[in-house]
Amino acid sequence: MKTRQPAKNPSTGLAGFRSRRISHLASNPPTCQGSQQASLSRAAQGERLKAAEVVARYEDELRLRYAPRTLEGYSRHLAGLLAWLEERGLELTDLRREDLQAYQAMLYSRRKKDGQSYCAGSLANTLVVVQGFFRHLTKQGLLLADPASVLELPRREERLPRAILTPREAVRILRVACGETPRELRDRALLETLYATGIRASELAHVRPCDVDTEDRVMRIMMGKGGKDRTVPLTPSAARAIEEYLLRGRPTLLSTEERAVGRPLRGRKKIALLFLANQGGELHRAVLSRIVGKHARRANVKKPVTCHTFRHSVATHLLRGGADIRHIQALLGHERLSTTERYTRVEVQDLRKVVRLAHPRGR
Repeated sequence: MKTRQPAKNPSTGLAGFRSRRISHLASNPPTCQGSQQASLSRAAQGERLKAAEVVARYEDELRLRYAPRTLEGYSRHLAGLLAWLEERGLELTDLRREDLQAYQAMLYSRRKKDGQSYCAGSLANTLVVVQGFFRHLTKQGLLLADPASVLELPRREERLPRAILTPREAVRILRVACGETPRELRDRALLETLYATGIRASELAHVRPCDVDTEDRVMRIMMGKGGKDRTVPLTPSAARAIEEYLLRGRPTLLSTEERAVGRPLRGRKKIALLFLANQGGELHRAVLSRIVGKHARRANVKKPVTCHTFRHSVATHLLRGGADIRHIQALLGHERLSTTERYTRVEVQDLRKVVRLAHPRGR
């Protein structure tokens, strides 16, 4: 004799949730298609999860995988999504694919303060974060269907670096960073390091003294982008500049920090970072950018110069000098060779200029 099943309440969704869009779900639901919503699964255990709480838990997981700056970008994109949902009174459990397509259309219609539209790369970054978030919710069993699966990323335009230093301009910047004060020794050492290694600003800020071997002229970059480590060579001038800074500059900056906090620094904090701020402590990215820009202006370089400008310039100068592109990839820490290959397009631009000026029919 078959046991009679209790009747379902047509106004109640899965796991006791009231849903305005779904009235019935089978025990083994079919694949969601069309406009079917991303329903809440049994894993929610009878509690409607607030969007802010879900995002906070997701960010806790991202914190274990990504650098602070990357996590900051993820948080900014997710906060924009939450604000959009709140404005329209939508909840994560009620989202349909059409809702996220409307969100995508809103992103495309946004304009900057100067009236310009956002580039495809910026829009793609936002949508990638949204896709990853909903994919995470689906894998965790919080949603039965992924409403972001229909989103199509805009095609990123291939852009060349905005500013490339010539070798003479790079040397001029290094030469003006001269002096014997602790700050001047630090500035010379970090500029030499930027031009020797093409290191990212975030990586440079977290290099420790134990990561540098000035005798063998190598630097270990720990937990770079993507959580990967690599070892890069130092030029002789960069190794000398770092050694002088370690001997005569960094100890003074450390003692400055000790005076600021009013007690001696002991243990790990005292040896934490190679490049220190004026008052000791961490040298943040914004301060690094100001240091680089200040010396570029002193060298009378008219281009906008940042830490990343040195990175682009190193790759270009090595390529022009005959370096293999895979060696450049290893130096810069690019995960994909296609990222490094954009510097070959800089070379094509140079060749086009040469043909225009030198070829009999180039004009």
